[in-house]
Amino acid sequence: MELRPFLMCFALCVVYATSKPTEKKDRVHHDDPLSEKEHEDAENFDYDHDAFLGEEEAKTFDQLTPEESKERLGKIVDKIDEDKDGFVTTEEMKKWIKFAQKRWIYDDVDRQWKGHDLNEDGVVSWEEYKNVTYGYVLDDNDPDDGFNYKQMMSRDERRFKMANKDGDLVANKEEFTAFLHPEEYDYMKDIVVLETMEDIDKNGDGFIDLEEYIGDMYNQEGDPQEPEWVKTEREQFVEFRDKNKDGKMDKEETKDWILPSDYDHAEAEAKHLVYESDTDKDGRLTKEEIIAKYDLFVGSQATDFGEALVRHDEF
Repeated sequence: MELRPFLMCFALCVVYATSKPTEKKDRVHHDDPLSEKEHEDAENFDYDHDAFLGEEEAKTFDQLTPEESKERLGKIVDKIDEDKDGFVTTEEMKKWIKFAQKRWIYDDVDRQWKGHDLNEDGVVSWEEYKNVTYGYVLDDNDPDDGFNYKQMMSRDERRFKMANKDGDLVANKEEFTAFLHPEEYDYMKDIVVLETMEDIDKNGDGFIDLEEYIGDMYNQEGDPQEPEWVKTEREQFVEFRDKNKDGKMDKEETKDWILPSDYDHAEAEAKHLVYESDTDKDGRLTKEEIIAKYDLFVGSQATDFGEALVRHDEF
């Protein structure tokens, strides 16, 4: 597939999506719930199963016997225990739960990694990424579609440098993941805020005023009257977004808007699983303690643990 048609399709989709008068654009990054099921341990552990292995994986849990489940759960525990000290801490459990909930991200990274690590040396350089993504455009000195690819490339290079912690413009898989999905990494949050402000700040003054805020999510063209949700957003901006009441959002106010400090569901679930399984109450779990409570984690159901283990190895 040629690059320019792909990028043009992307650009047109963006323009189309933002031109619908009544369609609201959501800039806010929220963590999804660990499960759509109720957390009612007195009735069943379905919520915990979804949280521990991911909702999609949990749908196929009904094939294994309890004995098989215990055996494969033991293999999962070995992966969760990253420092191999024989114990699973709350932090290790939390990290595993976050991995289980974000499988789609790692699938996306795997797919893009194969297309960008051209020399198969186990890293992706900026030159490799630039040539794969923008090579066709760079060869054309006068693209006739009017789309500013060089500006897009410059923005990508800035993000790549931010993701690349050691500054050598060569990304390992973790850094490449941070580049592709910056909202998932604390050290990348400033670039998420900066890119959002650049998108919305039409007058280039470094702030987001009320009309820019509304204009980003609503186009009044063809709509004689503002929908009720637009009026609500105007009130939200004045009452809550613009904290210092100067009529505009600065960097910190924008960060509070798009990257709110949500309740950490993964941390809460990790603490719950540890508390319920920690028979000697030392604040950490052995493999034996987890398997003794296997029904809390996976019950008599099973998933494709082999696939889960492979993905976690790559992660």
